[in-house]
Amino acid sequence: MSLLPQEIIRRKRDGGTLDAEHIEQFIEGMTAGRVTEGQAASFAMAIFFRGLSVPERVALTRAMMNSGTVLTWDLPGPVLDKHSTGGVGDTVSLALGPAVAACGGYVPMISGRGLGHTGGTLDKFDSIPGYVTQPDLDTFRRVTREVGCAIIGQTADLAPADKRLYAIRDVTATVESIDLITASILSKKLSAGLQGLVMDVKFGSGAFMDNAEDARKLAESLVLVANGAGLPTSALLTDMNEPLASAAGNAVEMAYAVDYLTGRRREKRFHEVTVELSAEMLVLGKLAANIDDARAKIEHAIASGKAAEVFQRMVSALGGPADFLDNHEKHLQAAPIVRPVHAERPGIVQSIATRDVGVAVVALGGGRTRPQDPIDHAVGITELAAIGDRLDASRPLAIVHARSEDAAEAAARAVRAAYMIGDASAASGPSILDRIGATA
Repeated sequence: MSLLPQEIIRRKRDGGTLDAEHIEQFIEGMTAGRVTEGQAASFAMAIFFRGLSVPERVALTRAMMNSGTVLTWDLPGPVLDKHSTGGVGDTVSLALGPAVAACGGYVPMISGRGLGHTGGTLDKFDSIPGYVTQPDLDTFRRVTREVGCAIIGQTADLAPADKRLYAIRDVTATVESIDLITASILSKKLSAGLQGLVMDVKFGSGAFMDNAEDARKLAESLVLVANGAGLPTSALLTDMNEPLASAAGNAVEMAYAVDYLTGRRREKRFHEVTVELSAEMLVLGKLAANIDDARAKIEHAIASGKAAEVFQRMVSALGGPADFLDNHEKHLQAAPIVRPVHAERPGIVQSIATRDVGVAVVALGGGRTRPQDPIDHAVGITELAAIGDRLDASRPLAIVHARSEDAAEAAARAVRAAYMIGDASAASGPSILDRIGATA
């Protein structure tokens, strides 16, 4: 029996259980435009407070997946992907996709735009002039087949219901819902026709899940629902108590990724997380006998330059400059004001309010407070100090890239406030806390 949208909202608001039929009806109405934005926001808020059972999560995931095209592939290797729950300086996808493709995997990665204080992979690729982040499906298929990797955004054909709900969640304080995150992520991944998925579920001061226990619950939800829907999935819990890369922004993170792939700069924490997630994908895709074999293959793909070659081929195939890898400085926008930010006193970095660093990037114009807001790809923060770094006159906290003096000064204040400086020695925590359903 069908129900009016407001009755479906009321049932969930009052703590009831929704039948798969009613969830499908609401999502179909949202896709067709019969459900208003206000009703979709109320639906999200009801789920935020009341939660969904596992069957409800599976039903919501499948309904959003079936709101558009579901891809099928005929390729000579496994179709694999990775998804991160988001963080500050989380540039992993830019290197991981090409690295896995260099090892024989096929990575049709459907990425998102910035959400809250975290950057979006799609926004980073939009910083490359000419790169088409939302190609038609034929182009997406062709690039994936010929290059092995295509990192794009959601097209109108793939999970359109999620695309609408995703934008509403961003501005209605419902981002952190485990149930909505699960359905949002997996509807896109299932629609991409994957054969294996690895989740990077982050915890800490810069993650949507502040503590490890909440992150574990999300990881378990994602693994349970994905495997229940027929998609082999594992998850790693990774630390976001400090920026993963020393750059946060769009063009600045793209430059960081190029430097990483070409060997100009490989920071330890970023490298470790990239290798571990990539290796897990190879094991899921049966491209490596075990996790140690997989790590060795990924390390070789990165060190040999094969991953960098795949990256350049992908950029070219999707409309970007043919010389981007060698001359990215020429193609990426640069902010007119570049200013070092020094701590108020010398000492050692004890802790970082990482979310506040991400918010500072948004305030510079590198993120959104509304879905329709434009992104300034040039702005951001680089050379971010890590926990344990010793600061003095020669070592700043960070370097701000801004459009105006006022914006630079505001960002500098925010960065200083985000860092706790002391005299005691300090060290970062482990980059990877645990594995859920993953290879030991």
